[in-house]
Amino acid sequence: MQGSEKSSRRARRSTTMGGMPVNDMPWWRWRTNVRSALHMLSDPVFQQECWLGGQPGYGDVTDAVYRLVEDTWLDNWSAEKYVGTIFRDSQEAALVDVAVLRVLRIMHQAGADAPVSAYLEHHAWPEAVRAAREAHVRLATNDGEDPDIPPRTLEVLAIMTQAV
Repeated sequence: MQGSEKSSRRARRSTTMGGMPVNDMPWWRWRTNVRSALHMLSDPVFQQECWLGGQPGYGDVTDAVYRLVEDTWLDNWSAEKYVGTIFRDSQEAALVDVAVLRVLRIMHQAGADAPVSAYLEHHAWPEAVRAAREAHVRLATNDGEDPDIPPRTLEVLAIMTQAV
Protein backbone atom coordinates (compact mmCIF):
# COMPACT_ATOMS: atom_id res chain seq x y z
CA MET A 1 0.00 0.00 0.00
CA GLN A 2 1.31 3.42 -0.85
CA GLY A 3 1.86 5.87 1.99
CA SER A 4 -0.58 8.41 0.58
CA GLU A 5 -3.42 5.93 0.25
CA LYS A 6 -6.00 5.81 2.98
CA SER A 7 -6.20 2.47 4.64
CA SER A 8 -9.43 0.59 4.18
CA ARG A 9 -8.74 -1.28 7.42
CA ARG A 10 -10.97 0.74 9.63
CA ALA A 11 -13.60 -0.36 12.09
CA ARG A 12 -15.39 -3.47 10.87
CA ARG A 13 -18.84 -2.74 9.50
CA SER A 14 -21.51 -5.23 8.60
CA THR A 15 -22.75 -3.31 5.59
CA THR A 16 -23.32 -4.91 2.23
CA MET A 17 -23.42 -3.74 -1.36
CA GLY A 18 -25.81 -5.64 -3.55
CA GLY A 19 -25.85 -8.51 -1.09
CA MET A 20 -22.06 -8.87 -1.05
CA PRO A 21 -20.23 -7.89 2.15
CA VAL A 22 -18.08 -4.79 2.26
CA ASN A 23 -14.92 -5.86 4.06
CA ASP A 24 -11.34 -4.67 4.18
CA MET A 25 -10.79 -5.85 0.58
CA PRO A 26 -11.97 -3.12 -1.78
CA TRP A 27 -13.70 -5.55 -4.16
CA TRP A 28 -16.49 -3.06 -4.78
CA ARG A 29 -13.95 -0.57 -6.17
CA TRP A 30 -12.58 -3.23 -8.48
CA ARG A 31 -16.09 -4.18 -9.59
CA THR A 32 -16.89 -0.51 -10.23
CA ASN A 33 -13.74 -0.09 -12.34
CA VAL A 34 -14.37 -3.30 -14.28
CA ARG A 35 -17.98 -2.30 -14.89
CA SER A 36 -16.96 1.18 -16.03
CA ALA A 37 -14.44 -0.25 -18.50
CA LEU A 38 -16.88 -2.84 -19.84
CA HIS A 39 -19.53 -0.15 -20.19
CA MET A 40 -17.28 2.07 -22.32
CA LEU A 41 -15.92 -0.85 -24.33
CA SER A 42 -19.45 -2.08 -25.05
CA ASP A 43 -20.99 1.14 -26.35
CA PRO A 44 -20.19 1.99 -30.00
CA VAL A 45 -22.11 5.29 -29.85
CA PHE A 46 -20.10 6.36 -26.80
CA GLN A 47 -16.88 5.33 -28.57
CA GLN A 48 -17.71 7.46 -31.62
CA GLU A 49 -18.91 10.50 -29.68
CA CYS A 50 -16.47 10.50 -26.77
CA TRP A 51 -13.34 8.63 -27.76
CA LEU A 52 -13.18 9.48 -31.46
CA GLY A 53 -14.77 12.87 -30.84
CA GLY A 54 -12.13 13.66 -28.21
CA GLN A 55 -14.70 14.55 -25.54
CA PRO A 56 -12.83 15.22 -22.29
CA GLY A 57 -13.61 13.41 -19.08
CA TYR A 58 -13.73 9.82 -20.29
CA GLY A 59 -10.14 8.88 -21.06
CA ASP A 60 -9.52 6.72 -24.09
CA VAL A 61 -9.71 3.07 -25.03
CA THR A 62 -6.35 2.31 -23.41
CA ASP A 63 -7.55 3.84 -20.14
CA ALA A 64 -10.61 1.57 -20.26
CA VAL A 65 -8.48 -1.52 -20.94
CA TYR A 66 -6.20 -0.74 -18.01
CA ARG A 67 -9.19 -0.09 -15.75
CA LEU A 68 -10.49 -3.51 -16.77
CA VAL A 69 -7.31 -5.37 -15.79
CA GLU A 70 -5.19 -3.06 -13.61
CA ASP A 71 -6.07 -4.02 -10.02
CA THR A 72 -7.62 -7.38 -10.82
CA TRP A 73 -4.83 -8.77 -12.98
CA LEU A 74 -7.45 -10.23 -15.29
CA ASP A 75 -4.77 -10.11 -17.96
CA ASN A 76 -2.92 -12.81 -15.97
CA TRP A 77 -5.64 -15.05 -14.60
CA SER A 78 -9.29 -15.90 -14.88
CA ALA A 79 -12.09 -13.84 -13.40
CA GLU A 80 -13.23 -17.12 -11.82
CA LYS A 81 -10.63 -16.38 -9.12
CA TYR A 82 -12.85 -13.52 -7.96
CA VAL A 83 -16.22 -15.28 -7.82
CA GLY A 84 -17.73 -14.37 -4.48
CA THR A 85 -15.85 -11.07 -4.26
CA ILE A 86 -15.77 -9.01 -7.45
CA PHE A 87 -18.06 -11.30 -9.42
CA ARG A 88 -21.26 -12.80 -8.13
CA ASP A 89 -21.10 -16.09 -10.01
CA SER A 90 -19.28 -18.14 -12.61
CA GLN A 91 -21.48 -16.78 -15.40
CA GLU A 92 -20.36 -13.21 -14.70
CA ALA A 93 -16.75 -14.37 -14.53
CA ALA A 94 -16.96 -16.30 -17.80
CA LEU A 95 -18.45 -13.32 -19.65
CA VAL A 96 -15.76 -11.01 -18.25
CA ASP A 97 -13.02 -13.46 -19.26
CA VAL A 98 -14.25 -13.53 -22.86
CA ALA A 99 -14.39 -9.73 -23.02
CA VAL A 100 -10.94 -9.33 -21.47
CA LEU A 101 -9.34 -11.80 -23.88
CA ARG A 102 -10.89 -10.20 -26.96
CA VAL A 103 -10.00 -6.65 -25.94
CA LEU A 104 -6.45 -7.53 -24.89
CA ARG A 105 -5.81 -9.38 -28.15
CA ILE A 106 -6.70 -6.20 -30.06
CA MET A 107 -4.65 -4.01 -27.74
CA HIS A 108 -1.59 -6.21 -28.26
CA GLN A 109 -2.07 -6.16 -32.02
CA ALA A 110 -2.83 -2.44 -32.32
CA GLY A 111 -0.48 -1.32 -29.56
CA ALA A 112 -1.32 0.28 -26.24
CA ASP A 113 -0.53 3.75 -27.57
CA ALA A 114 -2.42 3.31 -30.83
CA PRO A 115 -5.06 5.91 -31.67
CA VAL A 116 -8.66 5.07 -30.87
CA SER A 117 -9.36 4.62 -34.58
CA ALA A 118 -6.91 1.68 -34.71
CA TYR A 119 -9.07 -0.16 -32.19
CA LEU A 120 -12.41 0.80 -33.69
CA GLU A 121 -11.29 -0.15 -37.21
CA HIS A 122 -9.73 -3.46 -36.13
CA HIS A 123 -11.48 -6.41 -37.79
CA ALA A 124 -12.13 -8.08 -34.39
CA TRP A 125 -13.46 -4.95 -32.65
CA PRO A 126 -17.16 -5.78 -33.19
CA GLU A 127 -16.61 -9.14 -31.43
CA ALA A 128 -14.86 -7.40 -28.53
CA VAL A 129 -17.70 -4.87 -28.26
CA ARG A 130 -20.27 -7.68 -28.27
CA ALA A 131 -18.40 -9.60 -25.55
CA ALA A 132 -18.00 -6.45 -23.43
CA ARG A 133 -21.71 -5.71 -23.88
CA GLU A 134 -22.74 -9.17 -22.70
CA ALA A 135 -20.55 -8.87 -19.61
CA HIS A 136 -21.63 -5.27 -18.93
CA VAL A 137 -25.34 -6.09 -19.17
CA ARG A 138 -24.97 -9.08 -16.85
CA LEU A 139 -23.03 -7.16 -14.19
CA ALA A 140 -25.24 -4.05 -14.36
CA THR A 141 -28.43 -6.11 -14.23
CA ASN A 142 -27.13 -8.14 -11.29
CA ASP A 143 -26.38 -4.86 -9.50
CA GLY A 144 -29.93 -3.63 -10.16
CA GLU A 145 -28.80 -0.88 -12.55
CA ASP A 146 -29.89 0.05 -16.05
CA PRO A 147 -27.19 -1.14 -18.48
CA ASP A 148 -28.31 1.39 -21.08
CA ILE A 149 -27.55 4.61 -19.21
CA PRO A 150 -24.54 6.49 -20.65
CA PRO A 151 -21.12 5.68 -19.17
CA ARG A 152 -20.03 7.81 -16.21
CA THR A 153 -17.13 10.22 -16.48
CA LEU A 154 -13.80 9.35 -14.90
CA GLU A 155 -14.41 12.10 -12.35
CA VAL A 156 -17.65 10.44 -11.24
CA LEU A 157 -15.88 7.08 -11.21
CA ALA A 158 -13.15 8.53 -8.95
CA ILE A 159 -15.77 9.83 -6.54
CA MET A 160 -17.52 6.47 -6.52
CA THR A 161 -14.32 4.56 -5.78
CA GLN A 162 -12.59 6.87 -3.32
CA ALA A 163 -11.68 5.36 0.01
CA VAL A 164 -14.03 6.01 2.86
